[in-house]
Amino acid sequence: MKKAYFLLTFVLFSSSQQLLAQDHTGHSDSDMGAEQIFGLLEMPFLAIALVFSFLTATRLKGGKFGSGMTLLAWGFVVMALGHLHMQIAHIFNYNIFKNIFGDTAGNYIWFIALILTWGLSALGFYKIYKASKI
Repeated sequence: MKKAYFLLTFVLFSSSQQLLAQDHTGHSDSDMGAEQIFGLLEMPFLAIALVFSFLTATRLKGGKFGSGMTLLAWGFVVMALGHLHMQIAHIFNYNIFKNIFGDTAGNYIWFIALILTWGLSALGFYKIYKASKI
């Protein structure tokens, strides 16, 4: 029974992905595709992750775990802003960084935001790792 359920679920999901991923030239560019819809569905979950990361950091009240979680939470903030920027660029074809700062500086700022997200997350995980080795 489990194999049949798994197979049925796999077939349904894979066929729906193929149907959604097909290129329909009859539609206008203003129609939102599956990529844009799934990207927008990601945003509320990212907001929930932000809220709970700061709540967890606050509940830990500093210390080694709390400082690591705070760094992770700020890394998630930068990540959330980056994802919001990407959704605006995909849906409205408006690149905020390039329109405000120009092509070259906009690309550098985007790169710095990526490095900042990865750096804050890595440092936060490292602090939590070090604290867990006690």
